[in-house]
Amino acid sequence: MCGIIGVNSNKSVSSTIINSLKKLEYRGYDSAGIATLSSGIINEIKSEGRVDNLEKNSLVQNMEGTIGIGHVRWATHGSPNSINAHPHSSQNVSVVHNGIIENSTLLKKFLVTKGHKFKSQTDTEVIVHLITENLKTDNIVNSIKKTLKALHGSFALGIIFKDEPDLIIGARRGSPLAVGYGPNENYLGSDSYALKSMTNKITYLNDGEFCVIKKDHVEFFSEDGTKVNKKVLELSLEDEKYDKGDYKHFMAKEIEEQPITLKNGIKEYIDTANDNINIYNIPWKKNEISSITLIGCGTAYHSCLMAKYWFEELTSLDVNIDIASEFRYRKNRFKKDSLYVFVSQSGETADTYAALDLCNKNKMKTCAVVNVIESSIARDSEFVLPIHCGTEIGVASTKAFLGQILILYILALKMGFLRGDLEKKELSEKLKDLKGLPKLVEQTLLTDNKIQNISNTFNEAKGSMFLGRGFSYPIALEGALKLKELSYVHAEGYPAGEMKHGPLALIEEGMPVVVLAPRDNYYKKTISNMQEVIARGAKVLLITNKSTDEVVSENIWETIEVETTNQDLLPFLLTIPLQKLAYYSALKKGFDIDKPRNLAKSVTVE
Repeated sequence: MCGIIGVNSNKSVSSTIINSLKKLEYRGYDSAGIATLSSGIINEIKSEGRVDNLEKNSLVQNMEGTIGIGHVRWATHGSPNSINAHPHSSQNVSVVHNGIIENSTLLKKFLVTKGHKFKSQTDTEVIVHLITENLKTDNIVNSIKKTLKALHGSFALGIIFKDEPDLIIGARRGSPLAVGYGPNENYLGSDSYALKSMTNKITYLNDGEFCVIKKDHVEFFSEDGTKVNKKVLELSLEDEKYDKGDYKHFMAKEIEEQPITLKNGIKEYIDTANDNINIYNIPWKKNEISSITLIGCGTAYHSCLMAKYWFEELTSLDVNIDIASEFRYRKNRFKKDSLYVFVSQSGETADTYAALDLCNKNKMKTCAVVNVIESSIARDSEFVLPIHCGTEIGVASTKAFLGQILILYILALKMGFLRGDLEKKELSEKLKDLKGLPKLVEQTLLTDNKIQNISNTFNEAKGSMFLGRGFSYPIALEGALKLKELSYVHAEGYPAGEMKHGPLALIEEGMPVVVLAPRDNYYKKTISNMQEVIARGAKVLLITNKSTDEVVSENIWETIEVETTNQDLLPFLLTIPLQKLAYYSALKKGFDIDKPRNLAKSVTVE
């Protein structure tokens, strides 16, 4: 879950590496480090915490060298301190690494017998010593091949050598890695986002490949050392600048940008003139698909769970959902008439990519719903549906979640219509409602003051619960996740009807419970479940939609009413107050909202 950068140039590279690391910080912010090669000496500087801490070091500001590597860390092996920070170096070799070396303990024991001494607790340091050991008897390329063969697990590597002033080695297995091309300099990076400030000419390494980067050219090799030819892609030159503006945090801005996210998605996929859906390039015929499996992690998994209800309602497809981290380890019964949909904001989520890779190896139909169209998941899927929500910086996903469920809802409508499960008139009505959704979200965003006051109770509680039925259940899960991510408050989402099967035992006097009870087909049942927790002393925050009907319950602590629309679209509106609840809870605690502890934006390790 780390980020790496490498620069081979004719001029000093330290400032370029630092600026690129700032772009990669969404991948990890436990520590940061840089190594450059100057006058035959590897210079290494590392610091605990953010890239800003590294940048403030006067030694970094005066760091020389026209070739170097950098790293931002999300800790896996070893505590997040400066000793365990990357790069890791011997006298001859310096390495940055994203991934996990699963056999590091065995390799370390072997290397100790060879006289190698270890300084850190990381799995990465074994790579340094293994390369160093192999260099005793072989050249660089063969030493790299031997080293890569010995490593079990996942990695994206950037490597420099004391005796090679014009050489960076990059290697990939599992974790993403890209090469960028510039005038008299070339680059290595975890993704195109870190490289775009320097170049729009990019090549992505495939799994198992490694590359030799010099100032004036780059060579690519397969795992066995066979030279391979690679295409150079020219990415969009669109301005990638994205700042907080007048907002205190990116998350606050991204919550408020959600109407724009929805407008962009609707504009892209809805033909307003003809009341149709602009998804014409599906590579399969309708009779080739009889089931659909939706796969994701975290918030993306909640998007999949939400979509399951829509696909079941709007199509006759068999619908399954799966947590990506579990999918590849089960004995899946792949069927040729199944479509597998992979949902990921970054498009680099390791577990989701591994599930996609397994489906590709079994020649399944694959579709990606992603925000980053140059990502690994997008590139390796047969069909891609971008969510068009723009850059999302906050680690806790907000606008990307609404973007994901919007595209999945549109896909369900499209497939329902193509299969004849949805009549043209019904489709037109639903599209008409969908066009009005951004305005309803704008109105729902105006609930700030009340939520700010309510958030105090959640901060003071030992824990909380989020309850919903049907369409509201995935939103309850997402609301609980947001509170956990940002406020570090224990929160659990449950189907409201399941409380009496165990979780009700947790209810005690004054415990805050969020009940999502829009006036849909599940309303009366959910209200009954709400009364059960009120009777046991819970402080209930009821979130429902505006109606002339009275709420058939007494002793409700607080009520928030969102706007009203058809029940398919109510989950979009219910999400907003839950995002704001988590935001204000964290704000009052003084936590780092955009970069919560122990988390990273792009989860590139299993």
